[in-house]
Amino acid sequence: MAAPAEAAPAAYLLPRHVGPWSLDDVLSLPEDNSQRVELVDGMLLVSPLGSYRHQLVVGSAYAALLRACPEYLQATVELNVLLSSGRLLIPDFTVVNPREAGVMFPVSDVVLVGEVLSKTTRLNDLGLKRELYAQAGVKYYMTVDPEPKVVEATLLELQGTEYVEIAQSENGVLEIERPFPATIKF
Repeated sequence: MAAPAEAAPAAYLLPRHVGPWSLDDVLSLPEDNSQRVELVDGMLLVSPLGSYRHQLVVGSAYAALLRACPEYLQATVELNVLLSSGRLLIPDFTVVNPREAGVMFPVSDVVLVGEVLSKTTRLNDLGLKRELYAQAGVKYYMTVDPEPKVVEATLLELQGTEYVEIAQSENGVLEIERPFPATIKF
């Protein structure tokens, strides 16, 4: 039996670029399934795709949210979320109010974003992205840490301009009541 094909890295480096990056610049980059390219205030955030364990954790969260979603909401993975004209983030998983959208999905219809932490994204996920999602008014922010032996997950709710913890996993299981009841087993 043949081993599954690995995602081959793109045969290019980022092109030479003078000045801040724009959304058009990012969208014109060649397709590259080996990394994630996000945009914050003219600066690129580039990170490799997650490990096997990372992807399993993303899958567990997505599947549980998909099963529990009320009919008027949808769960997605790796959605291009447009925060503002100079900010594009790609959360690991989301819950959204469905709508017609092209390549970019407006943050105004995002109910929950989830980020699975990794060595390359931990600082941005717990700092910069958390702040940007709060500034954009995303009501719920979930972080999942796959590094401990037992996965740890936290759900935060936006209260005013700050996120406040409203649920913490126990023994690898996160029980949430908002934005809708769900049980996520990691």
